[in-house]
Amino acid sequence: MTGAASGMGETHVRAFVEEGAKVVFTDILEEEGKDLQKELGDQTLFLVHDVREASAWEQVVEKTKETFGPVDILVNNAGISVAKSMFDMSEEEYRRIFEINQLSVFLGMKSVAPFMNEGGSIINISSINGLVGGAVGYTDTKFAVRGMTKAASVELAHRGIRVNSVHPGVIETPMVTEGDAVEQIKQFAQTIPMRRMAQPEEVTKMVVFLASDDASYSTGSEFIIDGGLTAN
Repeated sequence: MTGAASGMGETHVRAFVEEGAKVVFTDILEEEGKDLQKELGDQTLFLVHDVREASAWEQVVEKTKETFGPVDILVNNAGISVAKSMFDMSEEEYRRIFEINQLSVFLGMKSVAPFMNEGGSIINISSINGLVGGAVGYTDTKFAVRGMTKAASVELAHRGIRVNSVHPGVIETPMVTEGDAVEQIKQFAQTIPMRRMAQPEEVTKMVVFLASDDASYSTGSEFIIDGGLTAN
């Protein structure tokens, strides 16, 4: 699981451990990752990981196999957003969004799928901005994650590996509740049909479901968690 030392990724890690899974989670946030591993114990392994690098993915796969054996589940969770218009965004900024949000998903699937057990599950975290428009860079890459998910689901189906995408809306995380735009976001939440933001655990429950055998016939699909926002 990538991008999982804090935020929504951390919530995913905790839930998988509670379900009895052995979890390798990665991030560039070394201190936070080590603290989480120490708290959760021997069922977890934290690795510092730049998801943009193929060689780094190879190292993660090898360490995972050495520690816990074959892989059953991959959650591509790492992602960033830059709130700039296309006219203000530099090429370097755009490439960074592309590499973390999109290239990492390709590298993750390419690196991990060959070592997955039959019945494995790949869960790619996209966004409602993989369904409707939003910020340039973020929207582009989240649409790409949705497309890669569908393509990979067809390619991997004969191996018994399922691939699905999750599309969260506005989630009540520290990044939202402690940011400069907190009041605007709270006001926006009132326009959502369910009139509230989602809790991280609500996204996590969907991720756990897709990882489980309960979702054994779901592949190539989008699972939307947005309180009805994109239904308008």
